Amino acid sequence: MQNFLTQYADSVTTTLGLFWMAFWAFSLGYLISSMIQVFVTRQRMQQQMGEASFKSVSFATFFGFISSSCSFAALSGARTLFAKGAGFIPSITFLLASTNLVIELGIVIAIFLSWQFVVGEYLGGLLLILLSWGVIRLTLPRELEKQARDIAEGTISEEDEGRDTNWKKLIQSQKGWAKVADRYVMEWAMVWKDVLIGFTVAGAIAVFVPTSFFESLFIGAGKANPSFYEVLAQAIIGPVAAFFTFIGSMGNIPLAAVLYGNGVAFAGIIAFIFSDLVVFPVLRIQAKFYGWKMALYILMVFLVVLVTAALIMHYGFAAFDLLPEGNTVGRVADREFFKVDYTMFFNVFFGAVGALMTLWHMKNKGLPKLNLDWSVSSVIMNLATFTAICWLAGGLVAKFLVL
Repeated sequence: MQNFLTQYADSVTTTLGLFWMAFWAFSLGYLISSMIQVFVTRQRMQQQMGEASFKSVSFATFFGFISSSCSFAALSGARTLFAKGAGFIPSITFLLASTNLVIELGIVIAIFLSWQFVVGEYLGGLLLILLSWGVIRLTLPRELEKQARDIAEGTISEEDEGRDTNWKKLIQSQKGWAKVADRYVMEWAMVWKDVLIGFTVAGAIAVFVPTSFFESLFIGAGKANPSFYEVLAQAIIGPVAAFFTFIGSMGNIPLAAVLYGNGVAFAGIIAFIFSDLVVFPVLRIQAKFYGWKMALYILMVFLVVLVTAALIMHYGFAAFDLLPEGNTVGRVADREFFKVDYTMFFNVFFGAVGALMTLWHMKNKGLPKLNLDWSVSSVIMNLATFTAICWLAGGLVAKFLVL
């Protein structure tokens, strides 16, 4: 019993430590994202993304890059673009870019993993876009695209087109920065459950799950030089394992660090990180937006291209002898999280910024309204969130008992 309490307390300490390491990165990324979303208009964005061309795909990539990293927000944005006339390929490009090429994701990956994974994320994200472009052009039936557009057009309402488009005037006004505060709070509101669950799961796995489990699940894990078939298997297992989670693009990074610390190959980790758009809740939302046929088509496309991109990045890095060493990350639970260093000062600063943004938002909008969503995925997500909160609270009690 004493041993369990010690491990339980360690798992919660690991969860809080992982979040402590990443808090400033989340806040910085969401602040930058909020500023860009307010001060950069989307009117021209939709005009520039008609049928698939190098220009339209490039625009979609750029506007995805400056958008939210929340998978669910990205899904909504891509759906809106498609319903309002953007081509299907540029819309998918926007979706991939806004979940794989955003600033805050690279910062968090750099904190938990290594520079190779940051490069792999961004180069791999571009590769995902190119591969998806090719696969969709070759395989998408015109009739399926037409049906999906009809469904998508029926799911949107008219957006506010009267927003002040003079960014210079807006950036100098209190109104503009009030909008930034609103967007900042909304960014956190969209992802906090994913982050809470992701970090809680990562802390528990880091302490309770032995290395032997990962070696069994991810074939060849722990080997210095896994064979091609072992690397391929890990690249396939990564998204399959992610499919049954409810963890978004930011919440899965600490878990990816746990997997890598337990010997999963570079390709397996990259595939796992790319898998935020193939999780089950995303599939359900895609079905609402485009119908089940198109949702399953998108899922198959994403699975094919993300496994392919992960393999290309793995062997591309290997060709230049740039694969990270297995001990680069180390065992996550053995890290010293809480100490006086740049992380502490950044967290204090961005904590104050976040508090200011939140107070400003509450002054303008009031307290957030309770939105009761009784869909299956939302109920499961809420139960998982409640469970995570109870787990963390119990772990703090266990830590007190152990002391």
